[in-house]
Amino acid sequence: MRNCLNLLFLITIGVSAQNTSYKSEVWVSDKGDGTYTNPILYADYSDPDVARIGDDYFMTASSFNAAPGLPILHSKDMVNWELVNHALLKQVPEETFKIPQHGNGVWAPSIRSHNNELYIYWGDPDHGIYMVKTDDPYGSWEKPVLVMEGKGLIDPSPLWDDDGKAYLVHAYAGSRAGVKSLLSVNKMNEEGTKVLDAGKHVFDGHEDQPTVEGAKFYKRNGYYYIFAPAGGVATGWQLVLRSKNIYGPYEEKVVLEQGSTKINGPHQGAWVETPQGEDWFYHFQDVEAYGRIVHLQPMSWKNDWPVMGEDKDGNGIGEPVKSHKKPSVGKEYAIVTPAETDEFTSDSLGLQWQWNANPEVVWHAKLPGEDYLRLFSIKAQEDYKNLWMTPNILLQKFPAPDFTATTKIKLIPEEAEEGKRAGLIIMGMDYATLTITQDKQGFLIRQTKAIDAITGTKEETIAEKRIDSNEVIFRVKISAPNAMCEFSYSEDGEKFTEIGEDFMAKPGKWIGAKVGLFSVSTQKAKRGGYADVAYFRITK
Repeated sequence: MRNCLNLLFLITIGVSAQNTSYKSEVWVSDKGDGTYTNPILYADYSDPDVARIGDDYFMTASSFNAAPGLPILHSKDMVNWELVNHALLKQVPEETFKIPQHGNGVWAPSIRSHNNELYIYWGDPDHGIYMVKTDDPYGSWEKPVLVMEGKGLIDPSPLWDDDGKAYLVHAYAGSRAGVKSLLSVNKMNEEGTKVLDAGKHVFDGHEDQPTVEGAKFYKRNGYYYIFAPAGGVATGWQLVLRSKNIYGPYEEKVVLEQGSTKINGPHQGAWVETPQGEDWFYHFQDVEAYGRIVHLQPMSWKNDWPVMGEDKDGNGIGEPVKSHKKPSVGKEYAIVTPAETDEFTSDSLGLQWQWNANPEVVWHAKLPGEDYLRLFSIKAQEDYKNLWMTPNILLQKFPAPDFTATTKIKLIPEEAEEGKRAGLIIMGMDYATLTITQDKQGFLIRQTKAIDAITGTKEETIAEKRIDSNEVIFRVKISAPNAMCEFSYSEDGEKFTEIGEDFMAKPGKWIGAKVGLFSVSTQKAKRGGYADVAYFRITK
């Protein structure tokens, strides 16, 4: 095992080796004057957790069924974040996630630094609690370990006590376990790879803290703390529990609520302490189609209770701030954001891309020296009605309340027949596409939609237009506050023509809407065919 100095060295090398610095055109939190505006990430990094190693900060978040999963973001100043890796290249069990498992998979991870390694624990509501770890967050992460098998076990967080003994707190998913609003603590082996007992319930929120979940375990000044949100994703608050005994009894205190602000449901996140001794708290806000976006709150301690945000009405409970002075980290760092645009000039896909299920090697090609992405025309499943259960859809998060996505696609069916199609998609439980396809008369584009796609409703064509070639530029403009999507196309790259009707983006299962690409084939069409994508650009 590498020592801490080696880990920090690897982190430093990793930062410079990534060379991926990117600044969004559509959302930047850092105002450039020593202050920031919330949210720091206007993207669906749900259930964020953060660990610090020296002067470096690493964030992960829920990824549900998307692959790769467990995004790894890095920051030097807690405000500017880059997406640098994924800890889970394929969802496990791998066979289960070969088809889309919407809303399943990785729920509410915790990331912790221990023994010179980074650990991530997460709950899969159908299989149990898993863990992955590494001594190089930019490199490979070890194979996932099933720490605790069982249905309905979610939202785990580890704690290594002062004597080296390890514990795990977790919650329950009512849809699988038959009960929720309970928190339990289990003993683990010191390696953190296996629970050793059946556990003990330490908190029951049924009477006054409904839907308590998202637990995070800490220790400070002799107190054990469990930070656990309650009240529901869109309407809840941040609860903190404390006790001198790891099994309780625990005192409780609400420390953060929406109050007079517009920041609903402020809860579930991460307490982080800087080397300079400042305390901060990350949490998310659910904004429907835009997903669960990430906020950063100042935090302090009073009588061994955390105080988050600002107590504007003097009731002893903090409210989220809209803007604030940046954390004091000793120096100023460049403004960076997670990547959004992809020119497809590198040998691999940008880290912002995720598939709808565990990827197969035959879905795409990105060869050295080629400046385009090739998406092969993969045949749809037998019972195809819409794209909801199509695994080979390549997607990324909405990055801002207002933005435009533009892509250039060339369809090569290989045979002069119908059945091959590719295009731009806004994906959620309702979805809409701008598609290029072919029939006996030549090439045409269609705007389509599937309302309530999650139930298997048939995709319908809203508008259709013949074009002169097999190459076209597609564009969708997304506008706040309701994530309205306006589609257009261009054959020459200069004049864009609106097509079809506006579409209101809708969330997916536990996630925000996504934007991306697809290339599919009907079952009846001959094998072969592909679409070459020249670029995918996110602009104002």
